[in-house]
Amino acid sequence: MVRLIQDSWAKAEPYLPEVTQFFYGMLFTLAPATRDFFPINMEVQRNRMVRALVHVVQMVDQPDDLVPFLRQLGRDHRKFGVIPKHYEAIGTALLAAMRSQLGLDWTPEVERAWAEAFTIIARQMQEAAASDTNPASWSAMVAEHRRLSWDLAMIRVEPDSDIPFRAGQYLSVEVPQRPRLWRYLSPANAPREDGSLEFHVRAVDGGWVSRAIVSHTQKGDVWRFGPPLGRLHIDRPSGRDVLMVAGGTGVAPLHAMLDDLAQWGENPKVHLFYGGRTREDLYALEGLRMIASCNPWLTVTPVIEGGPGLSGCEQGTLADVVTGHGAWPGRDVLVSGSPAMIRATVSRMLVAGTALDQIRYDPFTID
Repeated sequence: MVRLIQDSWAKAEPYLPEVTQFFYGMLFTLAPATRDFFPINMEVQRNRMVRALVHVVQMVDQPDDLVPFLRQLGRDHRKFGVIPKHYEAIGTALLAAMRSQLGLDWTPEVERAWAEAFTIIARQMQEAAASDTNPASWSAMVAEHRRLSWDLAMIRVEPDSDIPFRAGQYLSVEVPQRPRLWRYLSPANAPREDGSLEFHVRAVDGGWVSRAIVSHTQKGDVWRFGPPLGRLHIDRPSGRDVLMVAGGTGVAPLHAMLDDLAQWGENPKVHLFYGGRTREDLYALEGLRMIASCNPWLTVTPVIEGGPGLSGCEQGTLADVVTGHGAWPGRDVLVSGSPAMIRATVSRMLVAGTALDQIRYDPFTID
């Protein structure tokens, strides 16, 4: 089944714009209400949903990773008001879009493989959504917006009711400046008594949402959140030491876990490599060093690719520097950053001898 899916997608992928156009046209015909799930400007959405669907379908032979991810995704989609007939429409539209481009290559065997895979996906998502007793979404008011640099901002929000997240998880977020354009953000703090959450957001090229957050967010804005997602965490009871690798604002979920650990007297040893292209990218370094100064279990090593160095800094990419210290046997490895940084670091660590089951990261690439 997986081979048929992968082979047929390789033939259809060069025609992704046509597949996408057919998919949305069919979906909105079969289930007009789903149009409200997406932004008014569909150009911004482009191929995101089709790529995400295919990404998930191609993981159907990896149940240990796929099932927990799908169940999280099913709970997250409750915020849209998704019901079973919407899943049926999405599956029908996806298969029809693939058929429209593959022609004679869309054999009964290929269709059966795609249909079976999507059925597995839809069932897991629907079961998770049906069993979730939490609210479908939460609202929070912006209490503070502070520019840390021209392209970076810290935003603190106060939810109407506590969001039951765990340090290291991330949330889907909708901001009033970009309605229906949901994006994933990681709180940079552990759960607090007042329920507030702090986010670090960098404006990226072509980033409609990130640029709006950095440049236009104001105190009093109301943000909307989906349920907590992600499996990054530190297993304190295991006693295993931890290696953290963070690039840029990818340090946020790792900072949240360090914030959580700082509440305990004894912890496993944690070594954090925090990297960026230049010194200016390491915006959280001072705060991390402050945590380390009070907690002997934490070591922080800054890494920059170029430009003037700083005390205790190593030069190079995170992948080069981390693997230069060996394979890190026996450590739990947590990696967080851009998709490109995660791919490069994980690949180099595997080559260096780090076991795959040591490494954890979250799949932001589907956003």
